[in-house]
Amino acid sequence: MREIIHIQGGQCGNQIGYNFWETIAKEHHINEVGSYQPPENNTLENLDVYFKEINNSRYVPRSILFDLEPGTIDSIRGN
Repeated sequence: MREIIHIQGGQCGNQIGYNFWETIAKEHHINEVGSYQPPENNTLENLDVYFKEINNSRYVPRSILFDLEPGTIDSIRGN
């Protein structure tokens, strides 16, 4: 099994990373609260490459965010 950890830093990196995760979540059918919403005839295949399953079948990105100013990361957490 392959697992990817995404590292993003700084205001620009975190904003680009946020858009990246929006795209990856849509491609893997993960909604805003982290639940898997499968289309017809689809399986959970390769879902754990970018996401980690936590309690109650909720998926969170494998990502490390850092910035010297908390504003950008706080706005990402709020979404």
